[in-house]
Amino acid sequence: MSLIVFLLRSSWWMVAIAILTGFLSGGSTASLIALISRSLGQGSLYSLTAIAWVFVGLALIALVTSVISQLMLIQLAQDAVFQLRLSLSRQLLASELAHLEKLGAPRILATLTDDIQAVTDAVRLVPFFCIDLATVAGCLVYIGWLSWQVFFLVVGLTIAALSSCTWLLSRGKKLLAHARDEQDHLFQHFRTVTEGTKELKLHYWRRQAFLQEDLQPTASAFRRFSVRGLTMFAITASWGKLIFFFAVGFVLFALPKFMTLEPQTVSGYVLTFTYLMLPMDRLVNQLPTISRAGIALDKIDSLGLSLASRTEAMVVPAPARQQWETLRLKGVTYTYQTDQEDACFVLGPIDLTLHQGEIIFIVGGNGSGKSTLAKLITGLYRPEGGELYLDRQVIDADHQEWYRQHFSVVFADFYLFDRLLGLDQTDLDAQAQRYLKRLRLDHKVKVVEGKLSTTALSQGQRKRLTLLTAYLENRPLYVFDEWAADQDPTFKDLFYREFLPQLRQQGKTVLVISHDDHYFHLGDRVLKLNYGQIESFQHHESRLNTLD
Repeated sequence: MSLIVFLLRSSWWMVAIAILTGFLSGGSTASLIALISRSLGQGSLYSLTAIAWVFVGLALIALVTSVISQLMLIQLAQDAVFQLRLSLSRQLLASELAHLEKLGAPRILATLTDDIQAVTDAVRLVPFFCIDLATVAGCLVYIGWLSWQVFFLVVGLTIAALSSCTWLLSRGKKLLAHARDEQDHLFQHFRTVTEGTKELKLHYWRRQAFLQEDLQPTASAFRRFSVRGLTMFAITASWGKLIFFFAVGFVLFALPKFMTLEPQTVSGYVLTFTYLMLPMDRLVNQLPTISRAGIALDKIDSLGLSLASRTEAMVVPAPARQQWETLRLKGVTYTYQTDQEDACFVLGPIDLTLHQGEIIFIVGGNGSGKSTLAKLITGLYRPEGGELYLDRQVIDADHQEWYRQHFSVVFADFYLFDRLLGLDQTDLDAQAQRYLKRLRLDHKVKVVEGKLSTTALSQGQRKRLTLLTAYLENRPLYVFDEWAADQDPTFKDLFYREFLPQLRQQGKTVLVISHDDHYFHLGDRVLKLNYGQIESFQHHESRLNTLD
């Protein structure tokens, strides 16, 4: 049912036309069965010729309506999946960063990959499901035309069969739902495999503990629930076949004892029942895939509702201010859950004023709140208390998107795009090539039509490429989170003594999260955090060396 509702959201009239043509195809197919049954008892050549022409006509109607139904449903289904992918991606990008971090990458990835794939697999079956359903309905109409008593008998058998299978189907769906829940945990372990490979390789016993205590039990639970759920559906399919054979046997051997039946009528029943076995078998075999799609849609809807509750105001932002005076944090606080149960980390209250053309080092131990403060300053986190001001403009929900456009940021866990997205300079390639030369990467990377020739570089070189994008964005504020940690001593020195001063000369404000204390004297201020509080400021007279 959820799958049909999903398709109806896209275009109800296309679904209606597809179902109508599907039923025409099914009715034509049932009529063909009736003609075949009648032709077996016709001896007249003229009658057989007439029936042959009707047969050809019905076959053409069945073919054309089947093709129309399938084409419309294929188009509709693929459009629906396309819109689902885009909608979910937009919802993810529109949701608050803190909420996405709370949901966790494994759950989001499982929904974006496996859940959408499950819906896609089921959607491919919808055209054939509708045709088979219409064929079954048409054949039942033909049985009713032959004898209403037999029709009610068949309907009664069908109801009995479905009633006897209700528990099996319900149990199978619940088991598949448990398997899907385990899949979230499985994706978490897969992430450990891909991101923690080096650490697992270096420690044999850690690797064995991970495989035996984490990955294997979760994969085993996923397998167990999947096998049990699919077994329930397999039993249902086999039971359905048995019911049909019972119906054929009842018509052939038992029914003639209770009522008089013409041989032609009996042959019509048997032929119809025999033909019905194929579409009914397909319908039952499609139930696991459709059940998975229903579970996946529930997961997608759950994630979508969760994202919708934490959606930011998405508007086309006005141009960023290149000239500004102060960025002020007034009593800003932020709280988030730590890894320890029932423990929270509180940053703030923070009172801080930044000025244009400053270089500020942010220092502190691990867990002191440096990255959290950077996310608050850049607008990625919204303060739970206090306010942010850019000059006199308070940064509320309506101005957050505009405010974020003032920052170019390179985080410690940065992502490197292989294209210079969102940059529309006319001489973009030439500018990029000049910066690549300054970054000493022009011998390894070329930029053609905004696309980087390669990103398969060392971690330090990949971080240099993030500077390329930051320079080209030309925004008034820059934030670098442990940028120099992966650089060789020579380039690290260039970063602090050449690149940062040149940004300040251009009127940029630069915030640098760093542990390189022997460069702190080069900044205008050093801000030290300790357990979420600003512990001290150190002011330095600017002694930055600049190079033309």
